[in-house]
Amino acid sequence: MSASAPRTALTPDVAVQQTRAFLNIVRHGTGPRAVYVLTYHRLDGISAKPKPLLAEGAQPLLDLLDRIGADFRRSEVRGALEDILRLGSANIPNLWLSEEEMLEKGLIEG
Repeated sequence: MSASAPRTALTPDVAVQQTRAFLNIVRHGTGPRAVYVLTYHRLDGISAKPKPLLAEGAQPLLDLLDRIGADFRRSEVRGALEDILRLGSANIPNLWLSEEEMLEKGLIEG
């Protein structure tokens, strides 16, 4: 019998290095014609060129955030959505993505 804790089937064998960053969202315009620009900013000091993403309308913004992996249950994400409606821009902090995930989601240029 082993003294270590059992591993689940979802535990990765190799640790993937993830980058700490935040997502900046800026609204341009109002109402149903509003356009949202999302930019991923890394905090690790490596200057990978961010690639802005465009969402034309509120529903495409929510779909894009879902595709990126934003957890709508987190208060930071819900608060950022409220700030976008009230103030026109917001940041979603503490996004941890690997280099491959950033490329796959179109957040940085390859």
